[in-house]
Amino acid sequence: MTYVGIDVSKATFVVAYSSARTGRTKTFKNTVRGVHEFIQTISAAEHHCVLEATGNYSALLVYLLSEAGITVSLENPLNIKNFARAMLSVTKTDEIDARLIALYGERMQPAPYKLRSDSILVLKQKRTVLRQLKKQLVATRNLQGSMEVLPFFDPKCKKTIEKTIAFLEKQIKGMEEELASLAQGEYKKQMDLLTSIKGIGVTLAAALIVATGGFTYFDNAKQLTRYLGLSPTYQQSGTSVNVKGHINRNGDSNLRSQLYVAAFSSLRCNTECKACFDRLRSNGKPGKVAVVAVANKLVRQAFAVVTQGKTYVDGFKSKRP
Repeated sequence: MTYVGIDVSKATFVVAYSSARTGRTKTFKNTVRGVHEFIQTISAAEHHCVLEATGNYSALLVYLLSEAGITVSLENPLNIKNFARAMLSVTKTDEIDARLIALYGERMQPAPYKLRSDSILVLKQKRTVLRQLKKQLVATRNLQGSMEVLPFFDPKCKKTIEKTIAFLEKQIKGMEEELASLAQGEYKKQMDLLTSIKGIGVTLAAALIVATGGFTYFDNAKQLTRYLGLSPTYQQSGTSVNVKGHINRNGDSNLRSQLYVAAFSSLRCNTECKACFDRLRSNGKPGKVAVVAVANKLVRQAFAVVTQGKTYVDGFKSKRP
C-alpha cells in the first residue's frame, strides 16, 4: 500500500505521491473536476490517501474519494503538527507539507475514515447554520441594547434592528423545527432513547447524533467524553510532578456548552446526576467541577441507552449478584 499525502487549501490541493524528497508532487483545483482528475492518477487497490481535517475545504475531496472506493484517512491537524515537530521539520511549503503527510501515513498507518451518511451531513449543515444564526441574534440584541442607552436613537436604525431581530428569531425557530424533524425521521429510535434521559432535549439529542455519526464513531463512552473535551487531564512524572489538571477541551466547544447547560437542568430532574453533583460538592469540589462531572455523566448515560437500546429509567438500580 502506497500512502499519498494531500495538503488542502480553499482553492487547490497539493498531492505528494510518496514521502521521498524527489517524489512527484502535483497541484489540483479543489473542485469536482479537479478531484476527478486526481482520482484518475491513483488506484483504489494500491493507494491510501491521508489529509488533514480542514473543515469544509476537505469535505468535497473526502466525499468523492470515498465514493470512488479509495481509502482515506482524515487526521487531526494537531497530530500532523506534532509529527512534524518530532521529525524536526522547519521548512513549510505546500509540497513539503504534502510529503510530510505522506510520511505520517507510512509511519503511523492511520485508520480509514468512515464517511458520514448523507443525513448526518445535512444535520451537520443545519446545526452549523443554526449556531451562526444564534450568534447573529445575540450580536444584534447587544447592538440594540448599546443603542438604546444613547441620548438619541435614530428611528430608522431602531426599526432596522427590530426587523433584523424578528427575522433571525423566525429563521432560528424554523431551522430548529427542521433539525428536529429530520433527526426524528432518520434517527427516531435514537432520538427517543436520548430524550428519555432527564436533562437531554431534542436539540442536544440531535447534536449528539451529529457529533457521533449516529453513535457509530466510538467504541465506548470514555472515547466519546474525551472527544467532547469532558475528560480531566492528568500529569505524572517521577515524584516531583503529580497534577490533576483541567478538562482537555478537545472537540466541539458548542456541543460542550450545550452539555454544560443540560447538566444544570438535569440537577432538578435526573436522580443520578443530582447524586453525583451532591457527592462531589460534599467532598469539597468546586461547583463548576461538579457540573462538568455531571455533563460527563450525561454523555455516559446517552451512550448507554443508545448502545443497549433501552430507554432511561430515572433512579433505576441494577441488581448485582
